[in-house]
Amino acid sequence: MARYIFITGGVVSSLGKGIASAALGALLQARGYRVRLRKLDPYLNVDPGTMSPTQHGEVFVTDDGAETDLDLGHYERFTGRSANRADNVTTGRIYQDIIAKERRGDYLGGTVQVIPHVTDAIKEFVLEGNEDYDFVLCEIGGTVGDIEAMPFMEAIRQLGNDLPRGGAIYVHLTLMPFIPAAGELKTKPTQHSVRELRAIGIQPDILLVRADRPIPAEERRKMSLFCNVRPTAVIQALDVATIYDVPIAYHNEGLDGEVLAAFGIDPAPKPQLQLWHQVVDNIRNPEGEVTIAIVGKYTDLKDAYKSLIEALQHGGIANRVRVKLDWLPSEVFEKEDPAPYLERVNGILVPGGFGERGSEGKILAAKFARERDVPYFGICFGMQMAVIEAARSLAGIAKASSTEFGETDEPIVGLMTEWLKGNELEQRAAEGDLGGTMRLGAYKAELRQGSRIAEIYGDVEISERHRHRYEVNRAYRERLEDAGMIFAGMSPDGLLPETIELPDHPWFIGVQYHPELKSRPFEPHPLFTSFIQAAVERSRLV
Repeated sequence: MARYIFITGGVVSSLGKGIASAALGALLQARGYRVRLRKLDPYLNVDPGTMSPTQHGEVFVTDDGAETDLDLGHYERFTGRSANRADNVTTGRIYQDIIAKERRGDYLGGTVQVIPHVTDAIKEFVLEGNEDYDFVLCEIGGTVGDIEAMPFMEAIRQLGNDLPRGGAIYVHLTLMPFIPAAGELKTKPTQHSVRELRAIGIQPDILLVRADRPIPAEERRKMSLFCNVRPTAVIQALDVATIYDVPIAYHNEGLDGEVLAAFGIDPAPKPQLQLWHQVVDNIRNPEGEVTIAIVGKYTDLKDAYKSLIEALQHGGIANRVRVKLDWLPSEVFEKEDPAPYLERVNGILVPGGFGERGSEGKILAAKFARERDVPYFGICFGMQMAVIEAARSLAGIAKASSTEFGETDEPIVGLMTEWLKGNELEQRAAEGDLGGTMRLGAYKAELRQGSRIAEIYGDVEISERHRHRYEVNRAYRERLEDAGMIFAGMSPDGLLPETIELPDHPWFIGVQYHPELKSRPFEPHPLFTSFIQAAVERSRLV
């Protein structure tokens, strides 16, 4: 029977509930338990797919095509278990399902209410499909006291009673701020947050307290007393240099032991943390450094590229080098010469994105990398811009563009209207809904024998996650290949270009999919490992 751990947050948002949940899941997994992590998001959007990256951050895509919260990326990276659409739900999706049932008459004319209908739907989501797991960790988005989160809080309160005795515990993540004028860490925000939680009927079993300095024993005793929590269950969560140090830090503070004690598991299996120590050692003791320029349009909010940042770090771990990121807004290159910005870097990466803004700057970045032999990695939109650049500069197609930017005589990139998903034909209309209508999830691709990318993968058949609605037009394939750009990867039916490369370049690869979504600290994605290796070689030449 699965045991449930509910993780809530208080005082302020952005405390790192996702990392804390992922780290706890990794610690339980290191003790031999089977773990599942799920995220309950209180916002009314059905999913984050149509939300601006500058508001919500990255949209994480699962193998089965779900657009989910970025915390699911942390869950995957820390546990190695692939998430699916059943691991993330929003208020919008809950209400959408309930309203659909009401319209069908499933409620037999009864009044549909938050309690019990909404809370029952949330509980059903939490409990479904957990037969094969020892622990299910459920992170509740938002902050205690938010009106949007109230149905979720009520649902997990009810689950505390519905489940067998000892079947669920509550972990509450709070902030203990340091007040410089007083020279003290303050417990009052945590006390108020726990009081808010207890007012709705939830008594936390464990307090995980974020702080920027060690919490004195007296303050921990005070929080234990006022929050009705065992002294050993007040766990300090101090800032660390890398997120991959969090599981080790939490274990040293006793978090996983306290969780198992709350469930009455004694003696507990000893954790195997050697891999975590190895990863952290590689990060702390690099043998060199490379600088990678990320030329994007959402560079003001790094969370928009969260998986990308981590995948680059994984490539650094594999090569035992520190990866320094130089964030460059692509619009700058439309006003200024990119050379002064890019001459000092060892590699250039143009990530995914949507819309015309900044696209010409990304094209110029691809041109600089091609002409100066700088390693170039184009992901999704970054691949499309590299193809447009090659069409203009190498194939002589001066008006090469994308239909995403408006009507064009030379649609090098165009809107996909249909594609195969398994044995089924997916179709989309240009004027259709935006949400959930892209080519989403894992699709297979076939790589050309002898190509560089096939050599990197060590295989000619791959499966990667996609998130796009525009595609390179294969009608231009022959002209581009005659000019020197190779279409090294295609969809199995031969209709959709998946990867491009320049064989005569030190390292120039574009991919239509998002390889960063499948990279792990223990298993870095081969493309990022190879890209960083090329950057290391470039650094030795400069």
